[in-house]
Amino acid sequence: MKKIGFLSFGHWNPEPRSPLQTGGETLKQSIELAVAAEELGVDGAYFRVHHFARQLASPFPLLAAIGARTSRIEIGTGVIDMRYENPLYMLEDAGAADLISDGRLQLGISRGSPEQVIDGWRHFGYEPREGEDASEMARRHAETFLEHLDGKGFAQPNPHPMFPNPPGLLRLEPHSPGLRDRIWWGSASNATAVWAAQMEMNLQSSTLKVDETGEPFHVQQAKQIRAFRAAWKEAGHARTPRVSVSRSIFALTNDTDRMYFGHGKESDQIGQIDNFRGIFGRSYADEPDRLVEELKRDEAIAAADTLLLTVPNMLGVEYNVHVLESILTHVAPALGWR
Repeated sequence: MKKIGFLSFGHWNPEPRSPLQTGGETLKQSIELAVAAEELGVDGAYFRVHHFARQLASPFPLLAAIGARTSRIEIGTGVIDMRYENPLYMLEDAGAADLISDGRLQLGISRGSPEQVIDGWRHFGYEPREGEDASEMARRHAETFLEHLDGKGFAQPNPHPMFPNPPGLLRLEPHSPGLRDRIWWGSASNATAVWAAQMEMNLQSSTLKVDETGEPFHVQQAKQIRAFRAAWKEAGHARTPRVSVSRSIFALTNDTDRMYFGHGKESDQIGQIDNFRGIFGRSYADEPDRLVEELKRDEAIAAADTLLLTVPNMLGVEYNVHVLESILTHVAPALGWR
């Protein structure tokens, strides 16, 4: 069995012919897609976070709204850019969203991807400390966030508070027990995957990775997963970690599918991302029987316990439900995922 979720970037475009022209439309359709996905039997609804872009940016109102409209599906992010986050304010938002959803939040956090603007986090009031770069600042913010998720008090109470205080040091509220085990780190390298294991976070690995060996993307990603699990075991954590990978996978079952995605085979791509050479994993689109055979050869999908299917959100809720249903019906059973 493998958990199968969707991952939406939440694009919109104000051009007249665009099917989604506003952020409001995109947010509302995101909620409707999560509700429909739960009815279909999908395991997770995940959303990307990008700042300064016509895409989803502030995840917690959306996650809380989905949590209030659903009862089973996991809700999460892939990922929140920790360069932009006040970790203590984020702690309150995450606690509220998790409690509204009765403990279904799966929170993916990371250093973040290349930005729309130069050093956008500076506009949010954040600066790396002396001798620290932006990636180290993101990990510092993440460590502060993780440190306080256990709910232990750390703030000295006011001797003359507006409301009576419980005894001892105070924690941030609302506190959600169990959320600490449902934090994921989006890792683009083997080293940060090892760090995530040491910090007792689950692993999210997307379709972009540092090209560390020149091997095919899925082979490098599978090695990353093995490095993560080895580091987890060495750290001696009590629980079993989770690992997710993201893929664009489309089963071509009708003419509309073929029109959108039936344009020939894709392969991994190499490109320069920020200051590193990156490898981008291929997309999969084929008739179901051939698609199954192609996916059998993807070592990283086989190694992961959770698969996040990136969806073309601008094509609408109905079509994306069809995309997800096609995978659940025609692909997942043949691969032993269902």
